[in-house]
Amino acid sequence: MLKTIESALNLSAEGFATLARERLRAEPPALGDVISRPRGDHENQPSPVPTPDEKRAVPAAVLIGIVPRPEGPTVLLTQRAAALRNHSAQVAFPGGRVDAVDGSPIVTALRETEEEIGLSRSHIRTLGFLDAYLTGTGYRIVPVVALVEPPFSLTINHNEVDEAFETPLSFLLDPANHKREGREWKGHFRTYYAMPFQDRYIWGATAGMIRNLYERLAG
Repeated sequence: MLKTIESALNLSAEGFATLARERLRAEPPALGDVISRPRGDHENQPSPVPTPDEKRAVPAAVLIGIVPRPEGPTVLLTQRAAALRNHSAQVAFPGGRVDAVDGSPIVTALRETEEEIGLSRSHIRTLGFLDAYLTGTGYRIVPVVALVEPPFSLTINHNEVDEAFETPLSFLLDPANHKREGREWKGHFRTYYAMPFQDRYIWGATAGMIRNLYERLAG
């Protein structure tokens, strides 16, 4: 495992794409898939918690966009608007709820990315999917992993996002940077992954999905 992921940390974007196509799901996870259980906030808690009912969860999709840069691939992230009612000012992947007309998580992820940060889908090349991620706030998120081909321009929708930024993929895939932290939430102590980078605090579901990407690539 370590040899594989250490190699992945030094990959070019195309090398990452090759590994991702080998290791990621080729199709989005189906609801109630008995072969591949959903991942999520319920895992690795200090005391056992029940797995959320994914049939009751709100379907959503996010884009894990890998950007080829001369200094190495980066991951495209957003800072949610501080004025939002839920998850305000948190670091997140672009994405959101599935609309009935979307038809697939890819359509949802591309549509929401365009709405939030103005990134045209013509720059996005899908590589595969991670397992569904169940959040403690009641969402079932399908992560869509893709290459985002530069040059591209962004138009930030400040009703939803304060800004977009990029973080080195090598930092996010390094398990040494995957910290376990915790806090009280609704009367219970809950733990989660956190990956602080410079002045950004990447944690919760976003960090959990990054950890799942690492585990998939590591094999």
